[in-house]
Amino acid sequence: MSAQKIVVLDYGAGNLSSVQNVLRHFGADFVVTSDPREVERASALIFPGDGEAAASMGELRRTGLDEALRAFHGSGRKMLGICIGCQVIFSHSEERDTRCLGLLPGEVKRFARSSGLKVPHMGWNSVRFRVSHPVFDGLPQESSFYFIHSYYPVPADPGHRAAETEYGETFISAVAASNVVAVQFHPEKSGPVGLRLISNFLAWDGCWNGGGAPNA
Repeated sequence: MSAQKIVVLDYGAGNLSSVQNVLRHFGADFVVTSDPREVERASALIFPGDGEAAASMGELRRTGLDEALRAFHGSGRKMLGICIGCQVIFSHSEERDTRCLGLLPGEVKRFARSSGLKVPHMGWNSVRFRVSHPVFDGLPQESSFYFIHSYYPVPADPGHRAAETEYGETFISAVAASNVVAVQFHPEKSGPVGLRLISNFLAWDGCWNGGGAPNA
């Protein structure tokens, strides 16, 4: 793991300390940065964050990280998105009608206000994996992860829909496509299963062709 140069993206969206603690736990070589030049030199990238789509995209554009992320994605190097980092990789978010990065085609939608459930969705909930993926290796079906969000991704390509969760409706809680895995939950705050997911990401070679039955 330590042979990799991992960038943890800092774009003012917070939630960096928990990610750093997990990476230190694994002895990973990482840097927290808002410098696009560091992104260019990285071999792997973690795109964490809590917050709001328009503000996040505004900061990414201001710093030039938006173009750095597009170039990084296009290069085939591996990326893990977390929470807002799972949302703004798509084309558009309903949150303040925000144009996002467009790394993957799809929309980000808000939970229905008429559902009678509390929004944001906050707390522990189970995740059902739809595909077999190296980053999900060893994670049992219905593993519980920690969530805090009001919006969720709706990938345009059904093949990108890697996991789902129930909260008044079935929503996509993880996506996977080629060199990108992104999760709506917070693995860095989810105990042993979250540690396993991040460890799997660090060990992953960054290439996935899709398909395959989900984990048992």
